[in-house]
Formats: sequence, C-alpha cells, structure tokens
Amino acid sequence: MENVNLLSPSVLAFVGDAVYGLMVRTRLAEVNRPSGDLHSLSVKYVSAVAQAEAFKKIEDTLTEKEMSVFKRGRNFRTANTPKSATSGEYHTATGLECLFGFLHLTNQNERIQELFNIIW
Repeated sequence: MENVNLLSPSVLAFVGDAVYGLMVRTRLAEVNRPSGDLHSLSVKYVSAVAQAEAFKKIEDTLTEKEMSVFKRGRNFRTANTPKSATSGEYHTATGLECLFGFLHLTNQNERIQELFNIIW
C-alpha cells in the first residue's frame, strides 16, 4: 500500500477488525474444541468491551506513532454505538482496531504478534 497514513480511520479499523479477529480465532484454535464453542469464545474477545480492556494492557508499550494511530481511530466519530458497550469503550475498541489495521498494512507483523501476546 502506497501511503497508509492517508487512509481514513474507518478503513484502518475495518482491516484491523479482521486482523484482530483472526488473531483471536487462531489463538482459540490452539485447543481442539467444537466450532460452536470456538465461536462463542471468540465473540467474547472481539467485543468492544473486551477490546477496550485489551488496549489497557498494551497502552504503556505503544510507540508515539502507534499511540497517534490509536488516537486517530478513537477520536473518529461514528454514527452508532452498540448497546453492549459505552461510547468510551466503543471508541477505544475502534482505536485498537485502527492500530492493528495500520500495523498490518505497514507489514509490521512481528509487532502485531508482540502486542497480541501482551493482550492474551
């Protein structure tokens, strides 16, 4: 991708949602369980509330650039907030997704893994 910095936070979060979800599913698949159980577990980890908690675990380890990308996503105004999360949790989760999307699109796969290991 030519210049990831020009992408909107919604695009970065769109990609980051998929990346984060795949990380969760991959980690859950390490233990052989029925797929229905895996799905139920994954929903718990990829909820806005869980992602807001996940951010707290990595916040102190982020670089200045990573924090800047997170804040772009967190501060992005969306029309909807899910009923299962507060506005703050939802925006924090969007920031986390934005960060993971940015890291993926800039091919920082080792950093994604490092941050996800802290979260997990």
